[in-house]
This record gives sequence, C-alpha cells and structure tokens, in this order.
Amino acid sequence: MSSRSLRMTYNAPVILTFSLLALTALVVDMWTSKTIITPLFAATPYFRFWSPIDYVRLFSYIVIHADWTHFSSNFILILLLGPMLEEKYGSIMILVMMLITAFATSIINVMFFTTGLVGASGIVFLFIVLSSFANSREGEIPVTFLVVGALFFSNEVMNALANDNVSQFGHILGGVCGAGFGYCFRNRR
Repeated sequence: MSSRSLRMTYNAPVILTFSLLALTALVVDMWTSKTIITPLFAATPYFRFWSPIDYVRLFSYIVIHADWTHFSSNFILILLLGPMLEEKYGSIMILVMMLITAFATSIINVMFFTTGLVGASGIVFLFIVLSSFANSREGEIPVTFLVVGALFFSNEVMNALANDNVSQFGHILGGVCGAGFGYCFRNRR
C-alpha cells in the first residue's frame, strides 16, 4: 500500500500572482475607502507624458476593481481559464499577452474616450476568446471560436447601448487581442 502525500503547487504563477495582486489591491482599497490604491493606479482619461505614474497606469488599472462583485466576476473566469492558457502558451507568453492587451486598451481609451479604466475585464475576454483556439491547428478556424465570437460581439454591441459605466470597448479589444493571439499562436504547445 502506497501512501502518497498531497502537496499544493503554484501551478500557474502568472495567473495566481496577478490574482493575489488584485485581491490585495481590493482589500487595501476597501480598508482605506479608496483613497490610496484607486487614485494612484487606476487609468485616467488623460495622459501626461511627463508623469511617470501615468506610464504605470497604462498597465496597473487591471489590478484595480470597483468592489467585490466586480473583482469576483472577473477572477472566477481568470482563475478558470488562465491556468489552462498559461500551461498551453507558457508563463512569459501569457504575461506578454496580458500586458499588450492592457496597454492597447489604455492607449485606445486615452485617445478616444473621456473615461478612466479599472478592472481586468479586457483580460477576461482575452482569455475567453483565446481559449476557443485551444485545440486548433494550422489551416483551421475552430467553430467554437466562431460561436464564441458571434455571441461575444453581439452581447457587447447590445451592452454598449446601456449607460452602465462599463467599458464595452475594453471587452471588445480584449476579445480582438484574444483572437489575434489565438490565430498567431494556435500551434504553440
């Protein structure tokens, strides 16, 4: 009879570290009544080239969340899809994809919108669309990608008509990044 002990593994270092950073930011934000973390790290609708913190905000807004509901709705999906994607693409590549998506979203937001950004919703939609490419091969377009894309984009277009302080363009850009990365790296194992 073999007695094997179970041990916990930090199986997806990028996803788990990202989740812990966002949870820490949320707890500190709640504890300080949003007087430290959000004003410092949320993306603003303007960019000052001479301000070092504005360069940080191009990326840091993805760890800031409005409240527990916002955080949990994003991180349930990130923690569900992220480890599978990090295993498929590797930690460095998934981190690069996340940073490119965050950067592209914040640049487009500064250029065309007058709102700030908080939250990892763009990363969620990056992962949703990217996961639809999980089993694709050269010369194939997965039907799951087509179905996910149709549902996703129609839902975001419909939601864009509501005045709900949600950045649907961030969701759409995350999905577009997911489609681009999924197509470019579909054979990566």
